[in-house]
Amino acid sequence: MADTATAPLITNHRAKPAKAPSIDDTIETYMGATGTVQLLKAILLAFAWAFDAQQVFISVFTDAEPNWHCTGSDDGTCSDAVGSPCGLPAGAWAWDRPAMTSVVSERSLKCAGPALVSLPASSFFAGCLAGGFLLTTLADSLLGRRKMLLASIVSMSVSGALTAFSPNVWAYSALRFVSGFARSMVGTCTMVLSTELVGKKWRDTVCVAGFFCFTLGFLSLPALAYTFRDGSWRNMYLWTSVPSLCYSILIYFLVQESPRWLLVRGRKQDAIETLQQIASLNGNSITSSFSMLHACTMQEDAAGSSGGDSVFATLHSMWQRPWALRRLAAIMTASFGVGTVYYGMPLNVGNLGSNLYLSVMYNALAELPSYILLWLLMGRINRRSSVIGLTAVAGLCSLACIVIPQGAARMAAELVSFSATCTAFGVILMYSIELFPTSVRNSAVGLVRQALVLGGVAAPVLVALGRDKSSLSFTVFGLVIGCFGMFAACLPETRGKGMSDTMDEQEQKEAAVANCAVHDRDSSSDLVFFFLRGPCLTNKLCT
Repeated sequence: MADTATAPLITNHRAKPAKAPSIDDTIETYMGATGTVQLLKAILLAFAWAFDAQQVFISVFTDAEPNWHCTGSDDGTCSDAVGSPCGLPAGAWAWDRPAMTSVVSERSLKCAGPALVSLPASSFFAGCLAGGFLLTTLADSLLGRRKMLLASIVSMSVSGALTAFSPNVWAYSALRFVSGFARSMVGTCTMVLSTELVGKKWRDTVCVAGFFCFTLGFLSLPALAYTFRDGSWRNMYLWTSVPSLCYSILIYFLVQESPRWLLVRGRKQDAIETLQQIASLNGNSITSSFSMLHACTMQEDAAGSSGGDSVFATLHSMWQRPWALRRLAAIMTASFGVGTVYYGMPLNVGNLGSNLYLSVMYNALAELPSYILLWLLMGRINRRSSVIGLTAVAGLCSLACIVIPQGAARMAAELVSFSATCTAFGVILMYSIELFPTSVRNSAVGLVRQALVLGGVAAPVLVALGRDKSSLSFTVFGLVIGCFGMFAACLPETRGKGMSDTMDEQEQKEAAVANCAVHDRDSSSDLVFFFLRGPCLTNKLCT
């Protein structure tokens, strides 16, 4: 009777297997608390976003359409009422500034049509798209995060410098394609590597630091363009490419490879050496053995050591799992809508009818409060509902620009839309890191960023069409981001959950959560039945 009294009413007869230490917990144990030096190195690594931003938005100034004026040397056919100089005689009009200040004026693209005007910018984003799909798995398989980042920055810098010497618009567009292809992995590798080099406590901070650096690079462009406002557009490419090349040298000597990636790839000795370097920077000396690393039972899946040397092994690993495909499809769809507005709004500021330098500066500054808010709230907000709400606000404000006349009110609506888009941009990238395990994380985040870039491919064409009718571009921007952002409702919430190392571990976590939900429902039913039946249930459960 005593045994019966002490026995639990509801028991779980499934034996719980001993939980093996995860890579995340093991690395956290050996690294210790992230020290100041290691944190500064991670922030230095995040600075690669600044050079990435310069290449993304540099065409806002190099491909800008300069203002023009009538020369007064014609028979009176030229006047301020003429909207375009294309139908005017050759000597009836002239650019306000030297023709060399812009590709459009130097190459006489003003009357060539929106397709040719937008070709260089569209070529850049097409290169980003191609590079993202072809290079994204290399950081998870053969090269790793560090080597892939270095190769991307160096290639981006060299192609950017060569762009300054392009002899015609076709060579210019081709080099922009190469530059986009090379920079396609800069942001992805920077984000993944910087977050994998610090402890859990600092991941959100380092991730948001990358967004701040991106804003800093974006903000540097109007200052640089204003400095060379009467000079050649080629100066912009040289002054952004050479510092980027020098920065890659610093990264080569100062930044280590991700110990998490090394362990997932089975390179335990390299991981141990990296952990010792990081621990020494954090002020810790590892005196114990690395037995916990050998206890990390990672059952290598298709992205692991068995078959993991294939460049597309990680994509194949995700393709075999319906839950991974569902997540990838949903977040990439939402990312496409965000990318269309994120890359399109800065290119569209010329259609607002205001000063180009100030408009771009306002757009760049609009990112700062977005990322400050993101940094303060990232540990407290739900990822899924945040993406849905932010994309809805961005879409409504973009649609509001259709009915608001040109002026301060229209600029304010555009800035609110862009600010909400920037916040959604940051949430989506951090969300994608949490949705996928280490073995496929770089590939998954890379594909998400390519969905963002895919939206950027269409943006230059919309902007070129919007030069004659600005309501068209704002209508498309508003509808795309508002509708596509709703796909985030198909994703699971990840706030407060640990990151997995392999696909199998992620599936085990999902199964455990599902079992807990079923067990909780069964337990609730048993308790209700217990209160209704009283002693009868007690006798049945205790026998």
